[in-house]
Amino acid sequence: MISVDDLRKSAETCVAEEPGRLGSAGWWQPPLLAAAPVDSRFDQLPRMAAADHLHPTDLLPTARSVVVFYIPFKPELVKENKPGQRPCRNWGVAYVQTNELIGRVSLAIKELLATGGFDSGLTPATHNFDPMRLMARWSHKHLAYLVNLGRFGVHHLLITPAGCTGRLGSLVTEAALGEHPLIKTDEACLLKAGRPCRKCIEACPVDALSENGFDRTRCWQRLNENYQVLDCFSDLPASTDVCGKCTTLMPCSFKNPVAKSKSTIVVLKKNDFHEEIADLDEI
Repeated sequence: MISVDDLRKSAETCVAEEPGRLGSAGWWQPPLLAAAPVDSRFDQLPRMAAADHLHPTDLLPTARSVVVFYIPFKPELVKENKPGQRPCRNWGVAYVQTNELIGRVSLAIKELLATGGFDSGLTPATHNFDPMRLMARWSHKHLAYLVNLGRFGVHHLLITPAGCTGRLGSLVTEAALGEHPLIKTDEACLLKAGRPCRKCIEACPVDALSENGFDRTRCWQRLNENYQVLDCFSDLPASTDVCGKCTTLMPCSFKNPVAKSKSTIVVLKKNDFHEEIADLDEI
């Protein structure tokens, strides 16, 4: 019988091998993976995401489990994206390469499940959304929330036990994998947990975030504008719509700050400046 641990090992191997395939140092840390049975929790997807969001059984009528994985970026990449109001070139390059990597991880898991006789249903890493409503019919982050891989932050991104500066992928399968949650707190966002923060709100270069909402149109316009005005993106696909400022060197960038002890201190260095993130209960 194929287990969730087997799927995790497959994902970890795929991510670990990607730098060698590309001939580079790579942008990624080891992935996280969670799974859950296809049950009534997924009936709420049209209410919590897009009204026409697909049910797991729409992707695969025989689906019995939903699998979601998260690939965290290395701190070096995140630190490089901190300065200025626009994303750095490597943030765009990492976005393009991670989209491809998510496809390879999904395919590797699908092939592993097939050895046990289980079919799987896959979707693209991104750009599977309505361009007018800017809502996905298959939202990896909402599925990740429902399988308890993470919790939503005020920035409307998912905060996992390894933070929020990474990318998500998901699939459904006929295999009955059981319940395998990774998040252990009701909230992973300091502000949502009733602690002072607002750092992601303050970091947004176009004021698209507030404590009570998210202007997705303003955000999307900024993502497209970044591609148009940045010469360093000229050789990247037109779909390289990135920013990342609301996730860069935040208390939730590399961890679930709500779950950390007050004694934890992480010091991040970039050239001649330091960014200190001390538990984040205190920030």
